[in-house]
Amino acid sequence: MLAKKALVTGITGQDGSYLAELLLERGYEVHGLIRRSSTFNTRRIDHLYADPHLPDTRLFLHYGDLSNQGRLIQLVYEFQPDEVYHLGAQSHVRTSFDIPDYTGDITGLSTTRILEAIRSSGVKARFYQASSSEMFGDARPPQNEHTPFRPRSPYAAAKAYAYWMTVNYREAYGLFACNGILFNHESPRRGETFVTRKITRAIAHILAGKQSTLYLGNLNAQRDWGYAPEYVEAMCLMLQQETPNDYVIGTGECHSVGEFLDEAFGYVGLDWHQYVRIDPRYFRPTEVDALLADPSKARQQLGWVPKVTFRDLARIMVDTDMEALRLTPPGEGKAALHRHGLEHRYSAVVPADSLEGAP
Repeated sequence: MLAKKALVTGITGQDGSYLAELLLERGYEVHGLIRRSSTFNTRRIDHLYADPHLPDTRLFLHYGDLSNQGRLIQLVYEFQPDEVYHLGAQSHVRTSFDIPDYTGDITGLSTTRILEAIRSSGVKARFYQASSSEMFGDARPPQNEHTPFRPRSPYAAAKAYAYWMTVNYREAYGLFACNGILFNHESPRRGETFVTRKITRAIAHILAGKQSTLYLGNLNAQRDWGYAPEYVEAMCLMLQQETPNDYVIGTGECHSVGEFLDEAFGYVGLDWHQYVRIDPRYFRPTEVDALLADPSKARQQLGWVPKVTFRDLARIMVDTDMEALRLTPPGEGKAALHRHGLEHRYSAVVPADSLEGAP
């Protein structure tokens, strides 16, 4: 029996790396889209990479760009994937205010390009669109699949466009196309400019004597934070259903940035008030006050239930950032992973040389 093939955009990102691990574990042949650069940005998947000349290799990387329609059509037609996971985007909300046109192109229009690549090639691929809770904006929480979108950033507006294009291609052309409306999901592989990782990385640097001040923006913003490796499982589940649909994925709990500071700094016995300063540059022109998922549909139809708690999440991330600086962490984060049976699959970024010569 031939292995299923998956095409993953954004494979070098947090979600892409965890998804690649999961798909490889399940026997898939995985093809990832990466951008050509003078420097490598493959750190999150270096531990998965193998020489493509070896007979048992199942991860393959291909150069391309989400702005290049022709290349996307070529990849879909050439590899005939069974599943396409579109995770690639300009994904930083605050940055989207600085580069709104680029965000609209890469975060929004890229979805249309991939959908059109699937449609025009005739490949019977199932499509996953990485939608975002940011689309809800200032809609009253909790938010579910029926909550109207009220985007409050160029990023959110681009994601809303991509969401509706996914729905349109499903209804107009019969594509198996799903939207996963994921609420905030974090991990030790989160980018260092995102607030949770910025906090946990700062804690490790403070303990190591490398940093004395942490600059943040709105501490009152409330989010539904979960553990990223569990969220990629939900992505896979969506594409295994009999019919395509759209799903909200979250924990159903809401916590502020200030609460994350309490949890993370308190875990190592520090008072964050001594280190945190507010920088107005990190405030958004239009803020989103509270995002809270109602994941009832995913629980009922997908059987997806998150295990890692808000407290666990903060500890997992602090432990890993401390270990990266060769500090001894309290260890409760790793204990939580063991308790939930997740330690066998979900590691932090493995320090390794870049994939020289890849793809």
